[in-house]
Amino acid sequence: MLYHIGTQNIETERLLLRKFKTEDAQMMFDNWAKDPENVKYLSWQAHRNVNDTYTILDKWLEEYKNANCYRWCITLKDTSEVIGGIDVIKIIENRSTCEIGYVVTKRLWNRGIMTEALSAVIKYLFIKVNFNRIQLRHLTENPASGKVMLKCGLKFEGILRQYGLKNNGEHCDSAIYSILRSEF
Repeated sequence: MLYHIGTQNIETERLLLRKFKTEDAQMMFDNWAKDPENVKYLSWQAHRNVNDTYTILDKWLEEYKNANCYRWCITLKDTSEVIGGIDVIKIIENRSTCEIGYVVTKRLWNRGIMTEALSAVIKYLFIKVNFNRIQLRHLTENPASGKVMLKCGLKFEGILRQYGLKNNGEHCDSAIYSILRSEF
């Protein structure tokens, strides 16, 4: 049985994971949302202007009213800079399973930021919410994301042929990874 408690703050050595706020729009836009390179492996296209970012944040703020909404703004503790996001993008309630998606500003790629954030979110979802299985996928063109998943203890399960969808609408292969509560 899942115990939905929604998005609560999570602190790590370098990061504070918290709910997004309307005031985060400009930093979100500047740090990753406007950059086609930063979002090329995601399901959505780069924002044309900061108004696109405000629009999505308005939607997300409304979704926080649901106890089964798990969406964190990733910030650096020492500067409070908004550098990314990590959220549960799918819940399969009757299987106690969820899927996570994430993004971080490319300026901080390969610095262990996402490994730190994902590890903390996995712990939160297993211990506080009681998920049994957590899974993640990445486009096979983005092997760096798979390395993050492996560092966080997930196991590679295989390739889902033509399961992924690039933000330009093109189908592509996805790699899927998972971790079980019993392995955590």
